[in-house]
Amino acid sequence: MITLTYQFRLKLNRQQTQEVEHILSVCKSVYNYALAERKHWYNSRKSLVDRCSLFAEYIIPANAPYPSYNNQAKNLTIAKKTNPDLKSVNAQVLQQTLKTLDKAFSDMKSKGYGFPRFKKQMKSFVFPAMLKNCLAEGRIKLPQLGWLRIKQSRDYPTGFEPKQARIVKKASGYYLMIAFQSKESCYDAPVGKTSLGIDAGIESFIATDRGELIKAPKFLLKAQSKLKLLQRLLKHKIKGSNNWLKLQNKIAKIHEKVTNTRRDWHFKLANYLCDLTDNIFVEDINFVSWSRGIVRKQSLDSGIGQFINEILPYICWKRSKFYLKVDKNGTSQECSNCGNHTGKKHLTQRIHSCQFCGYTAPRDVVSAEVIRNRGLIAVGHTVSQNAYGDVLTGFSQSNLTKLVKCL
Repeated sequence: MITLTYQFRLKLNRQQTQEVEHILSVCKSVYNYALAERKHWYNSRKSLVDRCSLFAEYIIPANAPYPSYNNQAKNLTIAKKTNPDLKSVNAQVLQQTLKTLDKAFSDMKSKGYGFPRFKKQMKSFVFPAMLKNCLAEGRIKLPQLGWLRIKQSRDYPTGFEPKQARIVKKASGYYLMIAFQSKESCYDAPVGKTSLGIDAGIESFIATDRGELIKAPKFLLKAQSKLKLLQRLLKHKIKGSNNWLKLQNKIAKIHEKVTNTRRDWHFKLANYLCDLTDNIFVEDINFVSWSRGIVRKQSLDSGIGQFINEILPYICWKRSKFYLKVDKNGTSQECSNCGNHTGKKHLTQRIHSCQFCGYTAPRDVVSAEVIRNRGLIAVGHTVSQNAYGDVLTGFSQSNLTKLVKCL
């Protein structure tokens, strides 16, 4: 089953804009109320057995059930009968809001995320089911809002059915994201003949095993002078006033432009890399730790995590290129020519010089070559650049399965 997501800009009149804002406001209230209900339930179970707190206490009966999604959805149905605001919004939209909160709690437990926070404003809401014959030229029909005009920048995909619609509020306006689905299955791309190893660098954005050191444009730093001026002006405005809101919107538009510019450059770079080869091998890196380390400013400005984990695999899938993640450990401590361990290198040491075979090259390029060699071994290809045959020195056949992590 194939799913495609298309984004179109909405052309809303004044009444439709007020309707969308009303739905966002009600969704925010439902989310915060449900979150407060769960938070109070947790806090009521934290009190000591022999004494109560001197400041505050959450008194909830011991037999009260946990406010899960099912329980909160039932209570929402009951509340809609008496609350006019809840009654004015599509029921499925509010249910999706509760599902979003439930997913936040499940991610907190499974992925180690932080405790969900209250929302100051809701940026989007979802219609999980679409109406029949809802697509037209430059228009779309949604369950509660009716026919909406869109700026149709491309044709709807043929052979696909619209399954879900999400309205997103951004600084530049309102956008519609439609998920199209096809029943046909899509097979994984086979392993090709030519291969490319990619190393996520510090000085350069990425390095390839062909000697290319590609630097990322400094997207945020270029806009920093404008942001600094606007934020200085914002400091002297009264919070919540019209002038304060206008400046906030200008700042948000600059950030949105930076995001769009970065994402466009990522897509162009991913297509360029796919033009070069049939197989692409990258490191399996936790880029969240990068965003908290000494290279946090560079990694967040370049968006390297988004490129490696989201955009590059999508373009490889779209263009039938083989994409694979390999083990990241020791890529800078290994010689790509002879396979020997050359020892740890300091971050300031940017040139690789092997003491065993004398091979000299930029450090990031050598790491990309090592990534390519590990990828070739993982897919069962011979490493022709290696002087020791088809298996790298220091690796046995039993360890080869540890080198790879498929998406």
